[in-house]
Amino acid sequence: MRIEEYKYDFSWCMCFAKESQLRHSSVDNYFLQRYNKKYTYASPLNKKIVKHLHDCKFFTTFAVEIKNTNMLQIIKDKEYTEWIAELSHRYRQSQIKASVRVNNEMLRFYWSVGKDIAERQYDNKYGSHFYENLSNDLTKVVGNKRGLAPTSLRYTKYFYSLYSPLFENHRQAAEDSPQSIYRQAAEDFDLLFSIPWTHHQKIIDKVKGDSQKALFFVHKTWENQWGRGVLVNFLETDLYEREGGALSNFQHVLPAEESDFAQQLLKDPYRFDFLHLKEQYSEKELKDELMNKLSQFLLELGKGFSFVGREYRLSAGGKDKFIDLLFYIIPLHRYCVIEVKTTEFDFQDIGQLAGYTAMVDDLLNTPQDAPSIGLLICKEKNTVLARYALSRINTPIGISEYELSKRQLPKEVESALPTIEEIETKLND
Repeated sequence: MRIEEYKYDFSWCMCFAKESQLRHSSVDNYFLQRYNKKYTYASPLNKKIVKHLHDCKFFTTFAVEIKNTNMLQIIKDKEYTEWIAELSHRYRQSQIKASVRVNNEMLRFYWSVGKDIAERQYDNKYGSHFYENLSNDLTKVVGNKRGLAPTSLRYTKYFYSLYSPLFENHRQAAEDSPQSIYRQAAEDFDLLFSIPWTHHQKIIDKVKGDSQKALFFVHKTWENQWGRGVLVNFLETDLYEREGGALSNFQHVLPAEESDFAQQLLKDPYRFDFLHLKEQYSEKELKDELMNKLSQFLLELGKGFSFVGREYRLSAGGKDKFIDLLFYIIPLHRYCVIEVKTTEFDFQDIGQLAGYTAMVDDLLNTPQDAPSIGLLICKEKNTVLARYALSRINTPIGISEYELSKRQLPKEVESALPTIEEIETKLND
């Protein structure tokens, strides 16, 4: 039988493997190569087959993908392959959208349940086992206990009770106010149903009834697509209290439409509890650790910061200057020059930082870049002196402190613990 009669048949490929006396792995490698390459095999039969296949344009007609099962799947052309990839993308997107819709509808159901319980006082009316009984009764009706556990149902009341006063206040305030307040309240309300239920539970546990703080973390979770672990980390590091707290002159030196946004990007203090430093550490050791934990550092800085370099060299006037840390703030289209000090703030720090930002503006900025901002992160700052330093300077600069882990043992406790040497001695004894 002629080869042309087998070229569309899977069995032909297996026949080829058998007659060429090649291992399956060799056949796999053969077919996965670029098909227009020249192949040399010892067997004259192999050469004859390869030549014939090239002559009949087999390799340009098909792409052969070897599966782990040693079965061959024929994919007819590039257009078909691209279509399959497109369909796969569409399918994944539809799955994501379906998941979002399911989550949205489930949270709206939870809101309605919480509203009924809060307004009708069912938990008080029916006693301590109300949520267990409600879970069992609902499960009997709907036949699916997922999402209907007593704990989830208990959180529905917390969920409604936490946010309902906030939206009621928005409604009352909007009666004699512009329509924008209505729109903002509606957007905030819709956002409640856009993050996972488990995230809501963590927020409810941590905010202690503060609806503004809770809504802040809902916004942050949605904007940054935080996973539950990241959310918990920021809940525990007082992000709500720290964000926008840096001392700065932004209000006076930046355009009004940018100053508030830039201010919100800065925190005070910055929490470096992901660093592992000994009790006495140098400035270099601090910077080394920040670079070793760059991903955590970027997470602490916040969304929009892109790392450019450390000890970034700029040359002017025959002198080299080295910037501690250089970042680019994408939403602001500005470089951010960061200087880290392990000492208390001093006037000279501002002068140094202003000089670095001027050099960056002159040597690195493109026509699309706005003037750079400076950020001084120091161990301690004297607020009065810092305000004086910022009052007469036109360079946009923020001043913040940093904190290391709060989980460190008190010195009196640490001193009472045995050393490694003492432990080893005891073990050897």
